[in-house]
Amino acid sequence: MLEAFGIENGCILPMAPDAAPILVFSSPDAVERRAIIDEWGIETHDLASALDPDELGRFEMKDKHADMILKRPRNFTGEDQLLFTVTSLGIFRSKDRLIIVTSDGLGLFEDRAVRKVKDSHDVVLKILYGTIAHFLGHLKVINMLSESLEKRITASMENRYLLDMFTLEKSLVYFVNGIDSNQAVLEKMRASGAKLGFSEAQLDILDEILIENRQCSKQAEIYSNILTGLMDARFSVVNNNLSVLMKRLTVISIIFMPMNLLAGIGGMSEFSTWTRGAPWWLAYPLFIMALVPLGLVTFVILEKTGMDKGGRKRRDL
Repeated sequence: MLEAFGIENGCILPMAPDAAPILVFSSPDAVERRAIIDEWGIETHDLASALDPDELGRFEMKDKHADMILKRPRNFTGEDQLLFTVTSLGIFRSKDRLIIVTSDGLGLFEDRAVRKVKDSHDVVLKILYGTIAHFLGHLKVINMLSESLEKRITASMENRYLLDMFTLEKSLVYFVNGIDSNQAVLEKMRASGAKLGFSEAQLDILDEILIENRQCSKQAEIYSNILTGLMDARFSVVNNNLSVLMKRLTVISIIFMPMNLLAGIGGMSEFSTWTRGAPWWLAYPLFIMALVPLGLVTFVILEKTGMDKGGRKRRDL
């Protein structure tokens, strides 16, 4: 899909594609890809890199213009099962036009850090700021999901919450690699800022973008280290919850063992001998009522000895 934009009064506004200085191709089909290669002179390899989610970010100078491959978060959907991934974004300068190729064009110009847009350089800076803001927003969501899963794991014995944690940990690996890849692109871009025609004010903004991206990378690494470091502890919590459940079931089975013994005897001929001469409608209720005190006595014995808590009771010092 092709979208065309122009710059008017410091804003990026839609306009007709014929005279638009900014062209955005979102998930281009075969016809649009051929037009990008033939009309705008973009190499096939560069176009494929802009649409490849596994491509690393890079920066290349060509005739005082820059071709960039950036990494940005892919829009999250409910079908992703808590997996946050990254996608690629290609920014190319061809025939006095800024051509942007991406598999997901949502939110390209939403950043408010660069409010007044004067030329294509400001557009690029706006996209860079927006990319960092998207990463930070996704990191905040991952942190919220992680805290929610931690609370559920504390009281859970299922593996699905641990699998969700593994998915978030995998997402953070994608994010750390993508942000670090963008850092290399930004540093090369800053070194070639004068050749690209950036003004002093725009270079200052680019320096701020470098700082923001470093902080974003550091935050992603911290979240990743926390998830990795505490994963063994969360395994222990789930195993401990399962052990507590098995202990409780064992205590319950011990309580019923004497009752099962008498119930088994009562089902044999001995019960008929014991109750000889007594009517059945009186003998059976009395026998069942006798099992209840026996179960209570067994429970009291287990409680006094501390077996229901996994050992003897600790004395208060």
